Amino acid sequence: MAEEPTSDEAVSANIEQDSLTRKPLRVAVVGLGFGAEFVPIYQAHPHADVAAVCQRTASSLNEIADTFGIERRYVDYEDVLADTEIDAIHLNTPIPLHATQTIAALKAGKHVAVNVPMATTLEECEEIVDAALASDRTYMMMETRVYSREFLYVQELVQAGKLGRLQFLRGSHHQEMRDWPGYWEGLPPMYYATHAISPLLAIAERRAEYVHCHGSGRIRESLATRYGSPFAIESALVKLHGADLSAEITRSLFETAREYVEYFAVYGSERSFEWEQTLNSGPVLFTGETATYVDVPDFADRLPKQIRVFTTQGVYGGSEPGTALPHASGHGGSHPHLVHEFVESIREHRTPTVNAFVAANWSAVGLCAHASALAGGERVALPAFTLDEA
Repeated sequence: MAEEPTSDEAVSANIEQDSLTRKPLRVAVVGLGFGAEFVPIYQAHPHADVAAVCQRTASSLNEIADTFGIERRYVDYEDVLADTEIDAIHLNTPIPLHATQTIAALKAGKHVAVNVPMATTLEECEEIVDAALASDRTYMMMETRVYSREFLYVQELVQAGKLGRLQFLRGSHHQEMRDWPGYWEGLPPMYYATHAISPLLAIAERRAEYVHCHGSGRIRESLATRYGSPFAIESALVKLHGADLSAEITRSLFETAREYVEYFAVYGSERSFEWEQTLNSGPVLFTGETATYVDVPDFADRLPKQIRVFTTQGVYGGSEPGTALPHASGHGGSHPHLVHEFVESIREHRTPTVNAFVAANWSAVGLCAHASALAGGERVALPAFTLDEA
């Protein structure tokens, strides 16, 4: 039996815990394009604050920092890592930087939140998992789809047993990336597949075990040569681990005519849910053969009152002309839910919902699917470490 702590040790531990509970989490937001939307949420959260911002372009950095009244500003990520006043880093940087910047932050003793995907190779995913375990710091992948109002609505139905036995899952993400800069050009569709697979695995509360994937169609040669990926569309069948359940996911990035959509569908023995087919057409709930369009609630009541406003569209920033910036409530109002989960998981000393193992599994689905497509649809198993538990 472990020894009981002495009275002095117990008092010290209580003081430390109380301090962690009372003081706000000091967050550095790195990358201020999409990342700027998270700044006011952290500032408004009752248990967090933005200690610093970082952006490579000084003019953009100063514009955002001036708008939100943030004094500590960095153009060099290494300076963020060296700042002892920063507890956590939220990375909103280009995909190719996710792995190296995440590992560097964990080694520097910082908690890390990072946009999707976790990384672009299986080796990098495993390195991040190892770094998270070694650091004893919180890692969370900020997957928007599993905190959207549509996902939360379906999750409630499933947990209440209203869909009956889950029979099949389907997800897709279609987005035309023509003229997007740099690394996006020719990116294999499945390298950015977490929006398509994450709601399915989260709804089923399962990990992916193996995939079969086929490529279809062709993109122009100038795009295909960048990554050696010729396919316009990649479509995969994913076997869920420990369940008699499969999921189908489809991705396209170039030269495929389709309105932007991050679609998911859940088919049950009693009821089924399908995402809207076109913008504002509304999701559908099927009961038997009867289809009903449904109004999905907002779920802002799950959040502290200070950040509930961020689930809907609004404006943040100063009152002077030119200082207010639009806040898009895109991604189904998920942003404040993500911030809240990240902050509270650290305060409560628990693993977040999308921890390193979950993030590795979700990201590996796309990487393994692309490998399968290049191999003519051969079965590709996900690495064993992605099936481990935190």
